[in-house]
Amino acid sequence: MTVRKNQATLTPAEKRAFTSALQELKRNGSYDRFVTTHNGFIMSDTDSGDRVGHRSPSFLPWHRRFLLEFEEALQKVDASLALPYWDWTADRTSRSSLWAPDFLGGTGRARDGQVMDGPFAYATGKWNINVRVDGRAYLRRDLGTSVAQLPTRAEVDAVLAMPVYDMAPWNSSSNGFRNHLEGWRGANLHNRVHVWVGGQMSTGASPNDPVFWMHHAFIDKLWAEWQAKHPQSTYLPGAGTQNVVDLNDTMRPWNNVTPADMLDHRKFYTFDTEPVAAASQR
Repeated sequence: MTVRKNQATLTPAEKRAFTSALQELKRNGSYDRFVTTHNGFIMSDTDSGDRVGHRSPSFLPWHRRFLLEFEEALQKVDASLALPYWDWTADRTSRSSLWAPDFLGGTGRARDGQVMDGPFAYATGKWNINVRVDGRAYLRRDLGTSVAQLPTRAEVDAVLAMPVYDMAPWNSSSNGFRNHLEGWRGANLHNRVHVWVGGQMSTGASPNDPVFWMHHAFIDKLWAEWQAKHPQSTYLPGAGTQNVVDLNDTMRPWNNVTPADMLDHRKFYTFDTEPVAAASQR
């Protein structure tokens, strides 16, 4: 069983294996296909058709499937890999270990945001930005500039306490767990982290920055925590809702997976904080 670990606990060898696999996916062209998919499914409230991916109930199951597919691609390069998660309630500054040169590299330089160190620096020649929203070929970050503070654990806990998954009008104005976690209402959790990182993470092409996967792995973990806290609550809406992905509707672009298929993450992986995973690591 795949176990997703907190990135802060990764060994130097595990960090190297992860970044090397990312570079291989970039080299063989697989990585950019994921960036293109995500950029194409940044759906606004005014887009025609069923909203998927963002600003809708399917935000969480859509990204769970998206991350699973990416994790499987990583495992084709190195079968030992799992997606690590970034707990930004604990690792809250640009001095945190994930931004070190031996892992993701740090913030961008002042004049253009270009990341200059680490394995994803443009100068290495191994991380060109090919799916561009601004014409620039290099990875950009501006850590902690557009918004000063990452979400706190207290803010997360307040959202986890919300008992209802989602509610009408099923969009960015909805008052439920999903929308508060996504960040269009309340404490602004998921969205705030994208803006805190800046650069490509503030755009629809956010997977251009490898931290995207660790951020969303943590969002996925928070959904799992919410499910454990509210076992009688489930994905909503159930059925018959216009322009929204219901529980048993298929999600584009796959058309062979529904939110119902994605409700139990333990069919696919566990987190290092879960009892079975913790026991297996002892």
